[in-house]
Amino acid sequence: MNANAEIGIIGGTGVYNPNLLKDIQKIKITTPYGNPSDTIITGTLGKRKIAFLNRHGPGHKIPPHMVNYRANIHALKQLGVTRILAPTAVGSLVEEYKPGNIVILDQFIDKTHGRTSTYYEKGQVCHISVADPFCEHLRTHLIETARELNYCHHEKGTQVCINGPRFSTRAESQMFKSWGAHTINMTLVPECVLAREKEICYAPIAMVTDYDCWKEHNVTIEDIIKTMKQNEEKVKTLLIKTIESIPKERTCTCKNALKSALI
Repeated sequence: MNANAEIGIIGGTGVYNPNLLKDIQKIKITTPYGNPSDTIITGTLGKRKIAFLNRHGPGHKIPPHMVNYRANIHALKQLGVTRILAPTAVGSLVEEYKPGNIVILDQFIDKTHGRTSTYYEKGQVCHISVADPFCEHLRTHLIETARELNYCHHEKGTQVCINGPRFSTRAESQMFKSWGAHTINMTLVPECVLAREKEICYAPIAMVTDYDCWKEHNVTIEDIIKTMKQNEEKVKTLLIKTIESIPKERTCTCKNALKSALI
């Protein structure tokens, strides 16, 4: 398949609008791992070729634990994507990370289960390194853009990824908080790990929508969507300006992630 895109955007809760793109095409792809969550929308943003994928499918019908992460990442790779920016709604585990803030995550703790997190199940073993799980070059561009836009943001953050679809108990929330984690969501893993196995640069954009239930507040979908809508234009501007700043050539280590990972 010809390269239809170079930069992928995976939209999560509240981030479904691909209308920032021009010259839109809709592409249906089947992968060896099944169908991706939705038809992929390709188009241009300035001079860059972009692919947009709705993580949870049309109408947000796919829960986090049932997203076909392998098909999603593989489909973007088939289209030629070498970098992925992934906006995602998160809960906050610390007072300073307030609803409406943006966090440029640098670490994760995986508390998911039953999700296939590798493409290498038979014939070859792959021990991919995720010591630093997100592309440092993409993170740098996001941080510099957030500074330029004067957004309330945090330049580091450890995210706990839980299985879902339920939210945490208060006891769990307090435990994650005690681990030194800053945010929590349900979709970061294995998405970012699979991207690394495909040698795709990946950086999440964590948008704080609420304080997790450690703060004696029951998390509701209404709270999350309300905050997401308030921040929609902010996230759109961050994406546009960050993409404009990304150089064509990759000089990070992500592009050679498999070099010392395969046995």
